[in-house]
Amino acid sequence: MKKRRFLSLILCLFIAASVVLTGCGDKTETSSKAVDSTTEAAVTESAAKAAATDSIDYMALVNKTHKLSANWEKKLKTVTFKNTVGDKVEVEKKAYDAYLKLKSALEKEKIYVDLDSARRSVAEQQRIMDDFTKQYGADYAAKTVAKPGYSEHHTGLALDLYLIIDGKDVTENEDMIKYTDIWATIHKLLPEYGFILRYLDGKEHITGYGYEPWHIRYLDNKDIAEDITDKGITFEGYLNTASEDPVKII
Repeated sequence: MKKRRFLSLILCLFIAASVVLTGCGDKTETSSKAVDSTTEAAVTESAAKAAATDSIDYMALVNKTHKLSANWEKKLKTVTFKNTVGDKVEVEKKAYDAYLKLKSALEKEKIYVDLDSARRSVAEQQRIMDDFTKQYGADYAAKTVAKPGYSEHHTGLALDLYLIIDGKDVTENEDMIKYTDIWATIHKLLPEYGFILRYLDGKEHITGYGYEPWHIRYLDNKDIAEDITDKGITFEGYLNTASEDPVKII
């Protein structure tokens, strides 16, 4: 009798431990094929809307292994403006409207930004790859610049910010990355306007790129942006395409 009670106790403890462990790891990204129902519904709705109309799919994934769809540019609607350094920047229209609202909110926090770049053609992406390779070396270029045709910047939804500190434009990566407090404030505000931080620190094995505090992505969905940000996961992780095998960065 005592032996049965002992075995029953062990069984109960095992079950309890299993329940506790099951609830852990909210921020873990896996390659599970089981897609969360809410996520699946949101992604399906976005794709269906794009297919049924002349609009783009704001939830489209473009990375090292997912190429931009062939008909994307035919549906893309953009606006072009000049930034504070005099460069022309092309942005998807809704993303630009959201960016202006984000910019206004940041200015209330005494933080000033502008867009270094947004949409790029394949030819422009190749030029950037060549320039980065020449200036920083092939390894750094491979970690920070996407292969032409596989760049999120082709979508017009990926925006690279730069800072304006004391009235001076700070555009170089090695200078911008020093302002950690400013970026932290910017990142907190992103979801409210439908943006996420695209390349997170410590997630290089999933995104294939090093940490870029200036690279943000428009999703046209505040709830999804907030969910991704709150969980501290990547866009790949949210879409359940994150691989357990490291992405080749170089």
